[in-house]
Amino acid sequence: MSNDFPTRAENYAQWYQDLVIKADLAENSAVRGCMVIKPYGYAIWEKMQGVLDKMFKDTGHVNAYFPLFIPKSFLSKEAAHVEGFAKECAVVTHYRLKNAEDGSGIIVDPEAKLEEELIVRPTSETIIWNTYRGWIQSWRDLPILINQWANVVRWELRTRLFLRTAEFLWQEGHTAHATAEEAIEETRKMLDVYATFAETIMALPVIKGVKTANERFAGALDTYCIEAMMQDGKALQAGTSHFLGQNFAKAFDVKFTGKDGKQEFVWATSWGVSTRLMGALIMAHSDDQGLVLPPKLAPIQVVIVPIYKNDEQLKQISAAVEVLVNDLRSRQISVKFDDRDTHKPGWKFNEYEFKGVPVRVAIGPRDLENGTAEVARRDTKEKSVMQLTDLGMKIEHLLENIQQNIYDRALSFRESKMIRVDSWSEFKDKIEEGGFLLAHWDGTPETEEKIKQETKATIRCIPLDAKEEVGACVYSGRPSSQRVIFARAY
Repeated sequence: MSNDFPTRAENYAQWYQDLVIKADLAENSAVRGCMVIKPYGYAIWEKMQGVLDKMFKDTGHVNAYFPLFIPKSFLSKEAAHVEGFAKECAVVTHYRLKNAEDGSGIIVDPEAKLEEELIVRPTSETIIWNTYRGWIQSWRDLPILINQWANVVRWELRTRLFLRTAEFLWQEGHTAHATAEEAIEETRKMLDVYATFAETIMALPVIKGVKTANERFAGALDTYCIEAMMQDGKALQAGTSHFLGQNFAKAFDVKFTGKDGKQEFVWATSWGVSTRLMGALIMAHSDDQGLVLPPKLAPIQVVIVPIYKNDEQLKQISAAVEVLVNDLRSRQISVKFDDRDTHKPGWKFNEYEFKGVPVRVAIGPRDLENGTAEVARRDTKEKSVMQLTDLGMKIEHLLENIQQNIYDRALSFRESKMIRVDSWSEFKDKIEEGGFLLAHWDGTPETEEKIKQETKATIRCIPLDAKEEVGACVYSGRPSSQRVIFARAY
């Protein structure tokens, strides 16, 4: 590894930034705060999209698309919503440019001012609920279960690739229901979808919980979340699902006639995950030698590197590799045969290790004679010699093992950093070490805010599986009925 690539222990933030760029995942663009997602990074995002899209459709949702631009008046209709997003909004005021009369360049045409300013979509609740008003009249029109894949703009001042950018990619689900019970069931169902995706596809253990009022989505009655731990002990919110109650239906006058003939406002949910998951994937699993990708999200799951001295040897190796490649592809395993003559095998080994390819196979003339291949796994860096016979099946099982091992390793790390604290002095000491602090809280926003101001730690969630436990708030000493999770977060 080059000396200009810091270890996680030396500088975790710089390690992350350098890894994203050097692994060809993304780079900063000419537009401040925005990123270019490069092909290798986008290939991972496409895999995430593909799995999630199927999970959404398997639970009855369909995709649609809504406008990028939102009339400013829409945003102001839901008071908490506008307050939550006002500081992050990009606003379109004019629709035309023209050459300056003094020849100094292009200027905004002052005569092309919009009658109503438009907000570049920070989230779509308002434009969607304005649309739903025309779609919903009767209980027969419900539920509406819609998702959209889109980009959004939130004008962040401090940005970091994938984790926080002015523009990012995401999906946002927006559903409409006849009863509160149906909407709450939907909210919890989609939280479970996100948790299943994180754990089984990303190999990322998460804690399901509900946000406090201070941390709740602007305009929601309840926000549910999945929280993950990164290798520096910080939390990362990996997905959210919101029970919106009737707030947006009332703001946009969306009513339906029930079976009893009475009119009532519709009940709503929204839920989303974004390219922030890319940051979670990198920070949860990767090491000082580069990316570590779970096989289910790796663009290349297996790379085969030939070791040869002349064209005749390469020809013989290629014939054997063709059989293996066909076998792997028949098992729905993505494989690359790197027979480039522009780089030596050692250089290729380093490249694929850095890019997190889960399995590397090396085959040379001696391997052909013995009917073997050298197989190296990225997660543990272990190498073994395997027979070419049934190698496709063995690699298939190895990939399953790697997927599970990456999850187990992340879970073990998280468990080692889950710390119960019972005093304020202990809280202040332990938060400096990173991790999730399980502590009592008196339930007041005032105490939550004071803890944040003094330690930069926030309540990540009130775990859904938390047991009742009588105790005293770690800060105020007032009574508490259960522990919540505090952490510093991205």
